[in-house]
Amino acid sequence: MIEMKPYLMKAKGFIFLPVILMLLFPGIGYSQEDLSKYPSRPITYIVPIPPGTGTDLSVRLMAKELEKQLGQTIVVINKPGAALTIGTAAVAAAKPDGYTIGFSGGPPLFFTPFLEKVPYHPLKDLRMVAQFGGFNFGVIVKSDSPFKSFKDLMNYARQNPKKLTYGTTGTNSMPHITMERIAKQENVQMTHIPFKGTPESQTALLGGHILAASGDFGSSLVESGETRVLMLLKEEKSAEYPEVPILKDMGYDLPYPMFIGVITPKAVPDGIVLKLDEAFAKAIKEPTFIKGMKELRLPVMYRSGKELDAYVAQNYDYYSKLFKELGLIK
Repeated sequence: MIEMKPYLMKAKGFIFLPVILMLLFPGIGYSQEDLSKYPSRPITYIVPIPPGTGTDLSVRLMAKELEKQLGQTIVVINKPGAALTIGTAAVAAAKPDGYTIGFSGGPPLFFTPFLEKVPYHPLKDLRMVAQFGGFNFGVIVKSDSPFKSFKDLMNYARQNPKKLTYGTTGTNSMPHITMERIAKQENVQMTHIPFKGTPESQTALLGGHILAASGDFGSSLVESGETRVLMLLKEEKSAEYPEVPILKDMGYDLPYPMFIGVITPKAVPDGIVLKLDEAFAKAIKEPTFIKGMKELRLPVMYRSGKELDAYVAQNYDYYSKLFKELGLIK
């Protein structure tokens, strides 16, 4: 417990106790009147991926609804690069006044920080505001592929060691690590081909340069009949693809914690985070938002900031242990 002295610390005529209190308890500098007026100016919403992607469009869709709920302009700024860590670091370094929030989907919070040096600590420098959506990641093949199921894919890998080539968005990415863990469980050998992004891996798949792709996928290619989803890399069934099996359906008890979440600097006062959380909770119920997410083929999912904080901490601990077991970190 912090002991407060019964006297004020003075130096050069200035009283430092209020400053000390604000440093020790960040929320103390905001009065009830301040919280009631928040937000009183535009809020910056940082997105650590390029514009035009499904995730970026989902954030912009949400931003329009947030403006209605909060009565202020939401300015979306894209800061892509370094596996989403550039934009994430920008949020962590922002002034903790509630006027900077950002998108995070999981990897920059409990995956990449173990494999690369990043200028922030996910648990010490950031806090969760809310989750408003999810993803549909999976293993896909060309529609004319002889593989009609994921079991077919594994049987081929078992009978033809190292001949099954699959692409992901990079070495040590979540799709890559997941596929390697499946290979270990199935006792098969596959050949991983890393690409810069989803468009590149899908182009290689359609061109016949690889036999499968793992990770994000274009719903338009599935709907047009150019590709087929063999298995979804998800922890729960997908409303968009209810007939496609998920990891557990295939006997793989592996987590795949990808989500469309909102982060903010750790020291943002509880009252402001709660107000933002409530705004997100109301926004996801708006018909225009639901319709827009359906068009993007993205599920609407809600977790409160408190629930998401616990979820992130749980996965941070899980991947810390996993990467040590895999020998990727000491």
